[in-house]
Amino acid sequence: MSPTPAPPAGPAQLRADCERCFGLCCVVPAFAASADFAIDKPAGQPCPHLRRDHRCGIHAELRQRGFPGCTVFDCFGAGQQVAQVTFGGRDWRDAPETLPAMAQAFAVLRPLHELLWFLTEAVALRLPADLRAELEHARAETAALTHADPTHLGAVDVVAHRDRVNPLLSRASDASRSPAGADHRGAHLLGADLRRVDLRRANLRGALLIGADLRGADLSLADVTGADLRGADVRGADLRRTLFLHQTQLDAARGDTHTGLPETRTRPAHWTALPLTPVRQPTRSPATARRRRR
Repeated sequence: MSPTPAPPAGPAQLRADCERCFGLCCVVPAFAASADFAIDKPAGQPCPHLRRDHRCGIHAELRQRGFPGCTVFDCFGAGQQVAQVTFGGRDWRDAPETLPAMAQAFAVLRPLHELLWFLTEAVALRLPADLRAELEHARAETAALTHADPTHLGAVDVVAHRDRVNPLLSRASDASRSPAGADHRGAHLLGADLRRVDLRRANLRGALLIGADLRGADLSLADVTGADLRGADVRGADLRRTLFLHQTQLDAARGDTHTGLPETRTRPAHWTALPLTPVRQPTRSPATARRRRR
């Protein structure tokens, strides 16, 4: 059957619920031995640490055992959607012939659920009524796609759908950040010292902030959609009003008890409890920061 109208997913549905999944994130994706993963694993093959009950056998030691990449992966609730809705609770271990179709469904639903998360965040912003209505329509349309059966899911053009939705999300960002701050979309800021750079209302969509020093920085109303925060130092940073900040970005960063977080985000367990002496807020640009650092 074709996609039917469905209510937009709520916050709980857009968070991974491993109790209702069949370990699909440990089976479907491939990963290569690297700083993020200790071993190679082909796509569609269960990780050797996946137990029969679909739980990770080294979950409490993933970082210590060389699997930090696992700790920052989020299916946005697609795993339980595939397991409980698309396949009605049928376990691939009991029916191995279903695994290829499950893998295909997961590959479609994961990016759709990610879009739903961003749309849900956008709808909650202070926006003009007409823009909010467009976002709500896109959210309902995306939610309907997630309730398709396996056959119709396989026909969904995720890239085309995402290309239609992303301009709406950009408009929501622009409206929320007005008057806009600095534009650093896709900027390469690896290891940059940004402690005194004004990042309020900045556009950091897709920016590479790996290992960047953001201690004490104010990222109020900065858009961090898709920004890579692996190893970024956000101790003492103010992230309470940062736009489109996902939990996995926090899990990949380094923070402390003085890092300001939105109420709906969780302070990662590996963050240090040591406070940071605040850094005076700034006016330099990232380019200036890099020049002075050299």
